[in-house]
Amino acid sequence: MSVKKKSIFSVVIKAVIAALIITALIKPAMRLLYPLEYKEEILRYSAEFELSEYLVMGIISAESNFNADAESHKSAKGLMQLKEETALWCIEHLNLDADKDKIFSPKENIYIGCAYLAYLEDLYNGNTINAIAAYNAGLGNVNSWLGDPRYADENGNLVNIPFSETGLYVKKVQKRAEIYRTLYGKD
Repeated sequence: MSVKKKSIFSVVIKAVIAALIITALIKPAMRLLYPLEYKEEILRYSAEFELSEYLVMGIISAESNFNADAESHKSAKGLMQLKEETALWCIEHLNLDADKDKIFSPKENIYIGCAYLAYLEDLYNGNTINAIAAYNAGLGNVNSWLGDPRYADENGNLVNIPFSETGLYVKKVQKRAEIYRTLYGKD
């Protein structure tokens, strides 16, 4: 091997080693920024309701950053930021064995939140963007947008969300779901 080829080979090897070291350091650091708590409940209820566990993680991260005691200025509570009215509706209409008075309990909150998210995904024929938007802005708003060609295509897909907060929320949840898949997914 010539000196020039050895030099190039050496540079490539050093670059690969540096990349491996950086990758080994970044993942643990990123896990500090994107914690995963309540994994057992997330896996259990996402499986029970046939949801992507990473989507559930993304919603919890976006809604409460895994703070079980979180409460919004709109009285949404717990990890998945459920309003009491929504929790009660889910318990009654989706036949859930849950207690709305325990809405701050991670188990109850994730159970009800996953049931509601699965209901939204079913309602919108598996369209995750529509479901995430409805989780944030409500069914009435999303149903209205879906009937308006300025916001939805002919197949019932939101293509333009008129509430900037909801548009940003959808992107945030999708991004965080992908981050959780990268950080905690099976290799």
